[in-house]
Amino acid sequence: MGDLPRKTVLCISSYEKGQAFLREVKRQGSTVYLLTVEKLREADWPRDEIDEIFYMPSLFNEQDMINAVSYLARTRPIDRIVPLDDYDVEMAAALREHLRIPGMGDTTARYFRDKLAMRVRARDRNILVPDFVHILNYDRIREFMARVPGPWLLKPRSEASSLGIKKIHSPEELWPTLDTLGDRQSYYVLERFVPGEVFHVDSIVSEKNVVFAEVHQYGRPPFSVMHEGGVFVTRTVQRGSADEQKLRAANDKLIKGLGLVRGVTHAEFLKGEADGKFYFIECAARVGGANIAELVQASTGLNLWEQWARIEIAGEDAAYELPPHRADYGGLIISLAKQEWPDTSAYTDPEIVWRMKRKGHVGLIVASPDRARVQALLDAYTQRFYDDFFAKLPPPERPTN
Repeated sequence: MGDLPRKTVLCISSYEKGQAFLREVKRQGSTVYLLTVEKLREADWPRDEIDEIFYMPSLFNEQDMINAVSYLARTRPIDRIVPLDDYDVEMAAALREHLRIPGMGDTTARYFRDKLAMRVRARDRNILVPDFVHILNYDRIREFMARVPGPWLLKPRSEASSLGIKKIHSPEELWPTLDTLGDRQSYYVLERFVPGEVFHVDSIVSEKNVVFAEVHQYGRPPFSVMHEGGVFVTRTVQRGSADEQKLRAANDKLIKGLGLVRGVTHAEFLKGEADGKFYFIECAARVGGANIAELVQASTGLNLWEQWARIEIAGEDAAYELPPHRADYGGLIISLAKQEWPDTSAYTDPEIVWRMKRKGHVGLIVASPDRARVQALLDAYTQRFYDDFFAKLPPPERPTN
């Protein structure tokens, strides 16, 4: 790709993440600003790689954010605005619209944050999605429940991952639930619950084309892990398999349909237990959470945060070239831990390439050219994690910063 054009990049983040992105932007010779929340003032940001850090009590009030960023722009040119967390995607789009800065605008951002918008868009592009209805018109909701057998999933339109999702088993259960939502009802969608296996595809997108994608399968669906408790596992799908090929094709069609020009995506698909078909579940314009970036790097050598930074800096001014990479297999296992700082020193297999260092959590990543070896290690570690570390807490609520 050669020398990238120098840019001034304002990153916004409600969470402590994206350090590799910040470092890579600086390494490319660009100016790096970070706007985050007061409670992360002491977080482990790569301060030597950031030109200035700005703090606000919250990043969720659009008018406050427009005022603050417009004030910064009086004395600091801003070429790009990049959200490092899923909750900041829509705010970054609103800021770009107001300041007329290149990048994803409000409409496209909705396709990657609003579960109703992305479903309607996917369905209109002939991408298979579970049957759904907007929680809006009661007659249509009644017709949906009469036509589509339960159970159903009641999903908030703009939460991340499985936060806020509730399984509904009957109309008698739904209506009181909607009463508790009050005027927030229209911010929800009701969807047919499709039993099956859940996959995720993590992509690099350049000029509307998926130039890199890794396909993984969760051990248990994230909804089950978050709401019922359990050990979180995901691993690389057999390369060249029918499932991988179908998911790559579905992902390519999805990204083109949602309209992303450049960046990274994390898309989730479900393989129906009854029919074997792949259903689109959701897609985010960000690096996958739960250390999926580390998993992709372990099996391919590519750091998604770094590649995203290079694409953002290049923009429309330079062609992005995907670096050479491996095609090994990786596996990730994470659990809440009953220990404050879990000790994984008894896990000594040479395939271990990463160990989580987070209070109250435990995690490992393994990598090997042999998929069977990765699966065998994950199977063994899952039971050991339950015996050695496992703890269960209520599912987290939406952040309030």
